[in-house]
Amino acid sequence: MFMIHESGEFLATLPPDSRDRRLAAAVVLVSAAVFLAAVPFAKTPLPPIGPFIPIYETALSINDLITAVLLFGQFSILRVRSLWVLASGYLFTAAMTVAHALTFPGVFAPSGVLGGGSQSTAWMYSFWHGGFPLWVIAYTLLKGRADEAPVPRLHPRAAILSAIAAVLVTVCGLTVMATAGQDALPAILLNNRYTPSGTVILSSVWGLSVLALIILWRRRPHSVLDLWLMVVMCAWLFDMALSAVLNAGRYDFGFYAGRVYGLLAASFVLIVLLLENGALYARLADSYRKLQYTRILEAQIDEAKRTEAVTHRLNAELEDRVRQRTAELTDANRELEAFSYSVSHDLRAPLRAIDGFGGKLERGYAERLDDEGRRLLNVVRDSAQRMGALIDDLLAFSRMGRREMVVAPVNMAGLVRAVADELRSREPTTRAIEIEIGELPTIAGDMAMLRQVWINLLSNALKFTQPRTPARIEIGGQCDGGEIRYWVKDNGVGFDMQYADKLFGVFQRLHAFDEFEGTGVGLALSQRIIRRHGGHICAEAAVDGGATFSFTLPSLPPVNDEAAS
Repeated sequence: MFMIHESGEFLATLPPDSRDRRLAAAVVLVSAAVFLAAVPFAKTPLPPIGPFIPIYETALSINDLITAVLLFGQFSILRVRSLWVLASGYLFTAAMTVAHALTFPGVFAPSGVLGGGSQSTAWMYSFWHGGFPLWVIAYTLLKGRADEAPVPRLHPRAAILSAIAAVLVTVCGLTVMATAGQDALPAILLNNRYTPSGTVILSSVWGLSVLALIILWRRRPHSVLDLWLMVVMCAWLFDMALSAVLNAGRYDFGFYAGRVYGLLAASFVLIVLLLENGALYARLADSYRKLQYTRILEAQIDEAKRTEAVTHRLNAELEDRVRQRTAELTDANRELEAFSYSVSHDLRAPLRAIDGFGGKLERGYAERLDDEGRRLLNVVRDSAQRMGALIDDLLAFSRMGRREMVVAPVNMAGLVRAVADELRSREPTTRAIEIEIGELPTIAGDMAMLRQVWINLLSNALKFTQPRTPARIEIGGQCDGGEIRYWVKDNGVGFDMQYADKLFGVFQRLHAFDEFEGTGVGLALSQRIIRRHGGHICAEAAVDGGATFSFTLPSLPPVNDEAAS
């Protein structure tokens, strides 16, 4: 319910934040609303309830006594005079509550345990409700003063004992005045109804509460304790207004309702202090756990220091091994590069010969061959060309992990238009191709690598659209938080999504080779490029419903890290 702060400050010194103010204001507003609703019924007579006064004042005295104990505890820590005064005020209300109950007629004895007369209880009530605002005023005037300090020549325990003694002497003196000396005091009640002088006296006592609230409000800066003291004084005002000013006498609606406010007034600061006490114990337990953890860490540090020499030696050996391994990998990369060049040259030479001689046969001897011969000759040339494309893709895939990225701003829109024009020029002029290019945000990346991605995705979109079907390709992009998403959507044959996990594997194909040409390397190469840029690629499709390939790239430049491959 109440806001307990996690800092090490006490509520007596901690300034309230907006949460505290909102909660306190809500409590006051609800209390005021209930008070206004109860005012019209304040003088409504109700039957006397015998157990009400002893139960009410027992709860009240216990609440005030516990609050006094907690405040004295804070005084013993903070050593400020204002807390000593406020704790004495709560002790005063606890003792006055007991004395008031002992003088109340009909509770424990027909005329009260302490004797007295018909005015004793009313005067005890006046002393009680007029005394507490005076304690609050004294607390307010003392707090924050430059010379504020605890009783300087006394130990906190002695200061607390002296406060208890002074409060008990004061309560005893007021009790004797209200009982033995009641004849010298003006009458407040007559036949359970307030006399004119009683109304003046009780109104004056109520005015002391107003004065205490005003002084407390004007004395800044406020602490959290001050804030809830103001709430207490508001409830105190509602208590006195209903039970001593606006009502007609004892045992009417105002008499009972006002005492409910009195119980609330005795509870607010107590609840705040109890919650603060719980929070302090929680912090103490947490500090103990941290202390234990610190001791464990210190032991571990000592152990680490004893093995520092061994660790240093192991690190030196590891660095030597890393340097040696790096040199070996560098040599292996050079050898692999030379091997790739050799493989490329040695494989391309016979393929070029096959394709070249096949072309000569086709041009010079095609008329001498029958249909089957010409078909087989076409098969030879197509196979040679496919093998060449496969070699190109494999070499590009193997080099991608070793090639260093050259990061620079890439105009995606211009790059895609160039790729689209190049691919469109390779298609037969009789084929209808519609490529729609939307907004494509500029990105920081390797232009050559990203060009390869667009070539692979757009060529796939054209390839997997039936030759007799007009090809419609939609290309777009959009910013999404810290990354940019691009997509290529076609109206091709699509694929079954249950096989989607095979799309980006090397040599993985979802369609027959004789139906759609391809090496099965392009998408794997595209995925590798996108991952090196710090993004990811995915696809969605339906059989005969087209496919959409999309990839994301971070809006910030990628890290040039060869290990990212």
